[in-house]
Amino acid sequence: MKQLTLLIVLLFSFTSGAQTSQFTIKGKIVDSKTKQALPYVTLLLSSAENKKEAVTDADGNYILKSNSGNYQLKAVYMSYKTFTVENIQLNKDIVMKDILLEESINQLNEVNVIAEKSAVEMKIDKKVFNVGKDILSSGGSANDILNNVPSVNVDIAGVVSLRGNSSVTVLINGKPSMLTANNGLSQISAANIEKVEVITNPSSAYEAQGGAGIINIIMKKNTMKGFNGSLQAGIGNPARHNLNANVSYKTEKVNLFGNLGYRYLDIYGYNKQFQTNTDNGTTTILNQYDDMKRSIGVYNMYVGGDYYINAKNTLTGSYYRSKDNNNNKMHYNYNYANANNVTDSIISRSEKYKEPQIYNALELNYVKTFDRKDKKWTTSLQYDFWNDDENQYITQQKTFPFNASVSNLYSRDIESSNDIFIKSDFVNPISENSKIEMGIRSDLRALRSDYHTILDNVLQEQFTNKLKYDENLYSAYFQFSSKYKKFNYQLGLRSELSDIKIADTKNTFNNAKNYINLFPTLHFVYNLTEKTDLQLSYSKRINRPRFWQLNPFSGVSDLRNLTVGNPDLNPMFTNSFEFTLLTKPGKFSINPSVYYKHTTNYFEYIVKRTDENYFVSTPVNLDTEDRYGAEVSTTYNPTKWLRLALDFNYYKFKQQGTFENVNYNAEDQTWLSNFRSVVKFPKIISGEFSFRYRGKNQGVQSLTEAQYSANLGLSKDFLGDKMSVTLNVNNLFNSQITTEKITTQYYYLESEARSQGRYINLNVIYRFNRSKNDADRLPDNM
Repeated sequence: MKQLTLLIVLLFSFTSGAQTSQFTIKGKIVDSKTKQALPYVTLLLSSAENKKEAVTDADGNYILKSNSGNYQLKAVYMSYKTFTVENIQLNKDIVMKDILLEESINQLNEVNVIAEKSAVEMKIDKKVFNVGKDILSSGGSANDILNNVPSVNVDIAGVVSLRGNSSVTVLINGKPSMLTANNGLSQISAANIEKVEVITNPSSAYEAQGGAGIINIIMKKNTMKGFNGSLQAGIGNPARHNLNANVSYKTEKVNLFGNLGYRYLDIYGYNKQFQTNTDNGTTTILNQYDDMKRSIGVYNMYVGGDYYINAKNTLTGSYYRSKDNNNNKMHYNYNYANANNVTDSIISRSEKYKEPQIYNALELNYVKTFDRKDKKWTTSLQYDFWNDDENQYITQQKTFPFNASVSNLYSRDIESSNDIFIKSDFVNPISENSKIEMGIRSDLRALRSDYHTILDNVLQEQFTNKLKYDENLYSAYFQFSSKYKKFNYQLGLRSELSDIKIADTKNTFNNAKNYINLFPTLHFVYNLTEKTDLQLSYSKRINRPRFWQLNPFSGVSDLRNLTVGNPDLNPMFTNSFEFTLLTKPGKFSINPSVYYKHTTNYFEYIVKRTDENYFVSTPVNLDTEDRYGAEVSTTYNPTKWLRLALDFNYYKFKQQGTFENVNYNAEDQTWLSNFRSVVKFPKIISGEFSFRYRGKNQGVQSLTEAQYSANLGLSKDFLGDKMSVTLNVNNLFNSQITTEKITTQYYYLESEARSQGRYINLNVIYRFNRSKNDADRLPDNM
């Protein structure tokens, strides 16, 4: 009897175990045309008894687990055809072949939204925003794209900031570029950008420069075989005209590509400044009114090719050339008044400014892959050489209470630079869930400046000098990443040697700074659920002063308001911490983050008054800045044809330090917000609206008032998707105005500046042998 009972128990246990045995099915989902991984695709595994659901990760991989049986597998993804696999016998672990999803073709009466707002991917060291078919940025520039990415802002002068912090490094395809400075991003067409990586705590694989983090713009690449291309033309009011032709020819062994473009624009702006100065009981007032017209013509050419040596080795060579012609006209009107604000003298000053600039870039890339998946070695060599010739022709005359003689001022600054960038990286998976990465890099830059000023045929020694600037950076890194169940982590260490020298021919300064630093990085991700990730990260960052922050010689457009560099400026260091919750996109998604940054040797521009009641702004090193805040990015799709998005960032900061025996302290809080709505009716029309707001904040000297702006756009496709027409109205309410105030015991300054007013764009693009979703080939280095 006991033996029978034992047999029954064993049989029952065996049967129960068999019934609860589970098997896994896993694989990868990619785009059928580009072969790129598709993140956040919904997988449905169903049988008569069971239903399971999963979502692909950032690399397009999925895994499902269920009891044995006969199943149907469906892959569902917005704007793609549903893919179905029938009669899957799940009686063992199965690895599926890659599922190739095809984009759906919308019928006339369909209503659909195709990810106009950047779809977010969460990687262990960054957020990736897959740039969609943004109407507002169609026909626009990289600046328009960045203004549609959460946490990022581009102001009216083209200065990029991340979470309200302009200490950010902007890269193009992971590499430095001169086009990321001086509003050069406005030269890059938005249509050629595939995605934007926002890296608030970069891993050790990235350069350590940029206290706020890194923004990496990834350009599209054409993968279509045969001959294809596109033609684009646009007009604007004020003038904002462009012409662009892009062609490529691809076979099994080579891919040849070329791009010719021209861009012309007029920008109208103004500046108002009001000064009140008090000296020994005497008060004087200066009311200043400036008008500006900037005319910019840009020619660019890009040619190159890929050579596919074999299946595992690819060599790419390219040449990029850009020529900019800047012609500016400015008029300055100075009204001096007494304490009762009665005008006692007027000075008129006019300037004609010309600056031709030529930029060249040569690049050679080599990529080697291996039999082992994800094992790769990449090496890049880039050589940039550029020069510009800045010429200022200035006349000044006192017109009240009498007409004085006219004085003539001429200045010229010839700048040139030779830059070499070398980088080599190796990625080696050491197991299914672990890999190591290592690399070396050198950035070598030699910049020369020859500056002189002549006033009424007399050389002005105080504004005449030659400058030599050499910046050599050498770095190496190693990092290890792994995954255990729901836990992912990455540990890295980067070392950077900085060798920087700046000197002038008059020997008024000769500064050399040589230092080596270690930059640890830590990233931890926990998969709380299939649709929710928690991330904790840390990185140490550096902000080396830029050349223009070191150069003590500046333009003489407005001697009463000069901005000059400080050749003795030291780098600042930032320790950055962040905690993030990321939920996968759905009908409603919310992605909150909290962060803290502690910066030492913090530098800030300090305004000083001279004996002539002129003002000079100079960057100096203060002591510390503490910045902590929270941000939330949300999206909501109430219907198929409507998409709403809201990004909100709130932060507090405390800045303190001493300069020339004066204590500077600031403690304030502010917030940034961006609302966006998109409607899309295929075959009819699409529309988009955005509204951005930035709260006021008080720095160590300046109070910056709040600012808001709005944009509106409409788009329609013709001839299938061969031709697209887009109409945009940017700065809809003409409200992009920057207002700053400085109040001290001895003077008061208030300024109001607008560098760009409302403008309207109409753009048309026609494609041949290419669909709307296929990309132009543009340079990696730009």
